[in-house]
Amino acid sequence: MAQMNCTQVTEFILVGLMDRQELKMPLFVIFLSIYLFTVVCNLGLILVIRADAKLNTPMYFFLSNLAFVDFCYSSVITPKMLGNFLYKQNSITFYACATQLAFFLTFMVSECLLLASMAYDRYVAICNPLLYMVTMSPAICIQLVIVPYSYSFLMALFHTILTFRLCYCGPNVINHFYCDDMPLLRLTCSDTHSKQLWIFACAGITFISSVLIVFVSYMFIISAILRMRSAEGRRKAFSTCSSHMLAVTIFYGTLIFMYLQPSSNHSLDTDKMASVFYTVIIPMLNPLIYSLRNKDVKERIMEKVCSTIK
Repeated sequence: MAQMNCTQVTEFILVGLMDRQELKMPLFVIFLSIYLFTVVCNLGLILVIRADAKLNTPMYFFLSNLAFVDFCYSSVITPKMLGNFLYKQNSITFYACATQLAFFLTFMVSECLLLASMAYDRYVAICNPLLYMVTMSPAICIQLVIVPYSYSFLMALFHTILTFRLCYCGPNVINHFYCDDMPLLRLTCSDTHSKQLWIFACAGITFISSVLIVFVSYMFIISAILRMRSAEGRRKAFSTCSSHMLAVTIFYGTLIFMYLQPSSNHSLDTDKMASVFYTVIIPMLNPLIYSLRNKDVKERIMEKVCSTIK
């Protein structure tokens, strides 16, 4: 993966969120609590959906995959991030850094595309309810999950290879709490112009295309809802989509801020704060958003809790 004749760096040092020693232990406790909560909520949501035959529908199939991606997404970043609070110098080997970047990009892009697949599912459910189970057959649902995973893996592999074929012959201190493209490019001795163009092009194509799918789907959804004569029907339709709309707004808004701005405007300290939000906070928020605003999921969770207590 790396060109060993020009690469002298064998490991990188992760700076972490901040240097203030007095804040490291309180932050460690906070982020450890968030991570444990994220793991329990996402894995719990998956178990509830898979264990209940009443939730064996396309919508919950996509939701369980989103929970899986959130769990993996957080687990790729947070454990190493916690090490920044415990160790004076948190190092990561060259190939471990490459592996972290590859998995991070895979799950980030997967979540982006899964949200688009979920928007299409809601469009079919509201605009073509009589054909819903035919249009969203198990085979189609699997395709709408496999394609995002496959595309995400290939794109992550492509970008990781590009990044780690560059020459790192000097500084090895990454001003971040995980291995990401932009802080790594600050350390390379190679020309990064083409790599930055690839980042902007791939991020732009992926995010804009998925945002367009979501936007067009919700234009049709809103139009269909407004044509409903029943106030109760409109309320149920809006309730069905509100959780997804909130998750989409938070996730896409953060990523657009991070990646679709010129490199000259990038501040790594600002990027770190934004990164905390979408790598740590969003994976925790998603199961809460979908659970607390979904009557079926809340009922199933309460049933499981009550049966466990008994």
